[in-house]
Amino acid sequence: MPGQSNHAPRSAVATRCPVLMPHPMTIRTLLERYNCLQLRHEQDPSDDARRKLEDVTYTLCVSTGTLTIRDALAAADLVLHRAAVDQAVHQVPSIAAAARPIANAA
Repeated sequence: MPGQSNHAPRSAVATRCPVLMPHPMTIRTLLERYNCLQLRHEQDPSDDARRKLEDVTYTLCVSTGTLTIRDALAAADLVLHRAAVDQAVHQVPSIAAAARPIANAA
């Protein structure tokens, strides 16, 4: 039919696409840089400082798939939180692994 598209709505396509998660170390580095540049810009509001802050802000937004720095910072916190949880889970031995030495000793 004229005027109708054979393509799925954008939101439907987006839900089927895999989401790339930035590496936590990348996020940590970007956050450190953002914080340093934000302080620098407050102390020295030069064009150079502003451009560098805008660059790292853009990179944080792209890396986290967000549109605003507020959302990027929240997403970055989530990435770091998930990484910490994953690391903690992998450090806790499973119950079965912990029970093996006891069962073998009997």
